Amino acid sequence: MSTEQDMADEWAAALEESGDADSGATNIDLDELKDTAAPMSKDELARLDSILDIPVTISMEVGRSKINIRNLLQLNQGSVVELERVAGEPLDVLVNGTLIAHGEVVVVNDKFGIRLTDVISQTERIKKLK
Repeated sequence: MSTEQDMADEWAAALEESGDADSGATNIDLDELKDTAAPMSKDELARLDSILDIPVTISMEVGRSKINIRNLLQLNQGSVVELERVAGEPLDVLVNGTLIAHGEVVVVNDKFGIRLTDVISQTERIKKLK
């Protein structure tokens, strides 16, 4: 088993123990997620498999702010930069700079994580590309 899988299993177990696994999250019937399309051919599976290992950068964005260079150069330790987000508002989850979900911060075993609260549908993501 890979280290990433071990870490994911550890997070899942910790969330279950803490009772946070279901709080605030919507339970989804797994039957809804079943693929109704025809089974994939070996060629299609090979093509899909070739892209599954491509690394992507996932980031969580708390908020943004625009300031001019003069104010940027005046920042030092203890400075506060005001963000456009309100406290308690969900974070944006970005993959390679593209918004894919919203989530909330969780702490498990003294490590920060993010619980996805809303995943952007494929159609909405495609509309944003146009």
